[in-house]
Amino acid sequence: MRQCLGKAKKTVSKPSPQKAELLMLVSNPQFQETFTRLFNKPDEWRFCSNTGDIDLDDLKKDTEFLSWFAVLKVPGLLGRGERALPWVSSSSLKKGDVVFACGSPFGSFCPDLFMNTLSKGIVSNVAGESRALILTDARCLPGTEGGGLFLDKGGRFCLAGLIVSPLCWRAGEWIGLTLVCSLESILRNIWFVTKGDPCLKGILSDTPVHFVEDLPVTDEARSVRRHPTIALVQSGELWGSGVLMNSRMMLTCRHVVNGASRVVVKINNKERLLTAVGDVVYSTKDSSPYDVAVVLLTEPLPSTTVPAVARDVRAGEDVYVTGYGVFGQSCGPSVTSGILSRIISCDFQPAMLQTTCAVQAGASGGAVIRAATGELLGLVSSNTRDCAAGVTYSHLNFSIPVTVLSPLLRRYALTGDAGVFEELDRASDAVRAAWRLQGSHSLIPRSKL
Repeated sequence: MRQCLGKAKKTVSKPSPQKAELLMLVSNPQFQETFTRLFNKPDEWRFCSNTGDIDLDDLKKDTEFLSWFAVLKVPGLLGRGERALPWVSSSSLKKGDVVFACGSPFGSFCPDLFMNTLSKGIVSNVAGESRALILTDARCLPGTEGGGLFLDKGGRFCLAGLIVSPLCWRAGEWIGLTLVCSLESILRNIWFVTKGDPCLKGILSDTPVHFVEDLPVTDEARSVRRHPTIALVQSGELWGSGVLMNSRMMLTCRHVVNGASRVVVKINNKERLLTAVGDVVYSTKDSSPYDVAVVLLTEPLPSTTVPAVARDVRAGEDVYVTGYGVFGQSCGPSVTSGILSRIISCDFQPAMLQTTCAVQAGASGGAVIRAATGELLGLVSSNTRDCAAGVTYSHLNFSIPVTVLSPLLRRYALTGDAGVFEELDRASDAVRAAWRLQGSHSLIPRSKL
């Protein structure tokens, strides 16, 4: 992990074993309380490999230990001239901050190859007292538990948290996020336990870390803060996401409103949850390839960020997806990062967007935004599921380009006639084939056998 302290070296020395002394085990009740609140049993969360049979009682016992941390003493860990490990407060973390996860996949298996492996992502969400629980989309593998999550501060890596679980599954679907505990929260609990014990009070002062203040706001975090206001949309027992185009008008998916004429809309505003009622003024037909619904709120919602609508899309550009796909209203919208991996065009116009962002159930109706500017690129429609194999691919997902919707929205703003959206039901056969995942038969090579 110490590789993350400075510039990468051209050659990496072979790791040598070091003896460590276990000083104490410390629990983190703030992390445990947040974990218990967010990861409900009915949601069928799992924090392990999704292969093999696992006894549910054993799994429950395992999750009870997720909030316990070991303090080890390694003599001679810091060599001459080496500085203490810099760390940052979790209160300084913002959604969209670029982070690096550093750990050793597969644990002690072949450390020459796997030790100090890096993975890049962003802060997807934070929750709990003092933001004890952190979610990141940096991809980690089994064995990286206990590794570090670092923020890059001008080429200097600062420790923000410890990896708790690299694999999160919900109802058989890989969520694609990594669970992290804030280092600040861990240090606070070490201090609380040791402050009254003369035998232990020196532990924290001997810990080779020092606090770093005044983190600069990254360009990526700025663009996430400029993202459009994302709402939680409830239709009966079903829920999804929606994008507020202004204080009253919202775009979401047809399958989110689920045939209802009225839905409940909620947004997070300065740690408060604001609720409004919205009328579904238009919903595309089931036969339409575009899964879209337009909702008009009965009352305007305050502090709404009106999105800047992109005029074009570019394959390969960095993007974010934001929506309520992980925890619903329990934790506010989450953000995941990736690229615009493919643009499918029909009749010389974009008809479908594909991204590599992690998209989970509940993110439908959320936003695809341009990482560099925060512009709205598209409306999330679905991820991909192989029904035969029973596997969901969260990193392959489909969105409706905003360039399809923006001309209709302008006409609706001028006329107030929701009938302008009927054009979505009259999409061409090429668009219908694309959204049915049916390519051109002329492009399919014929076997000579």
